[in-house]
Amino acid sequence: MPTNLRRKTRSVIVALKEGSPISWTKEKALAVIREVAVIPVVRVSTREQATCAVEGIIDAGMPVVEITLTVPGALQIIEDLATTYGPKLLVGAGTVLDVETCRTAILAGAEFIVSPVFDARVVESSRRYGKICMPGALTPTEALAAWQAGADLVKIFPCGSVGGPAYIRALKGPFPQIEFVVTGSVNRENVGQFLAAGVTAVGVGETVLERAAIEAGDVATITANARRFLDAIKSARSKEERLKV
Repeated sequence: MPTNLRRKTRSVIVALKEGSPISWTKEKALAVIREVAVIPVVRVSTREQATCAVEGIIDAGMPVVEITLTVPGALQIIEDLATTYGPKLLVGAGTVLDVETCRTAILAGAEFIVSPVFDARVVESSRRYGKICMPGALTPTEALAAWQAGADLVKIFPCGSVGGPAYIRALKGPFPQIEFVVTGSVNRENVGQFLAAGVTAVGVGETVLERAAIEAGDVATITANARRFLDAIKSARSKEERLKV
C-alpha cells in the first residue's frame, strides 16, 4: 500500500479507536477494510443472534460487519446498526443478488454491498450511490469482468475449494491491480498465508462467530474469538514486515 494511502488509512482507524464518529465516505470505508483486513459475516437465524454477533465484534475492536440478507429482518437490522453504531461501525449488506435489493440495502444504511456472484447492474447501482461494491467471482475471467465493471473489491468465493492462498497467488500474477477479498475456509491458522498471497481482506464466519456461542447469547466468547483473529492478522503482518527488511 502506498505511503500516503497508508497514512490516510491509519488516521481513520485511529479516529475509530478513539471513539471519534466517522462520517463515512467510500474512501474512508475502503480504508477501514484495508486496515482491519477482516470482515465478519453474520449469517444467523434470528435478529437476537445477529445482535449478539455484532456486540461481540464491536467489543473486540472490529469496526466492520456484513449482515447477509438471508438473516430474518436483515434490512431492519442494518438500519438499526447504522442508526445506533453508524459513525463507529462500518455496516455492509451481503448476499445481494439484484439491483432493487442493492438499492434497498443502501437506503437502509449499508455502506458496502457484497454478492456471491457478479452482476454488472448491481455494481452500477452501488457506484451510483457512492458505495463500495464487492461482487463475487471465481475464475480469472469473472474476476477481471467484475473489476472492469467498476468493482472496488472482488470477492473470491468459495476460495478454499479451489486452492486457497495458492489460487490467490496465481490470480495476483496477471491481476496485481485487483483487490481481492476471500471467503471460505479462512481461519486463524491460514489467514497469514492469504495476506502473504496478496488479499486485501478476508471474510470470516464461524471462526469468529461461533454458532454455539451465538445461540447461547455468549457475547464474551465472540469477543475473545474476534480478538484472537485480530492478533493473528497482526502477527502475520509483523512477520511480513520482518521479511521485507
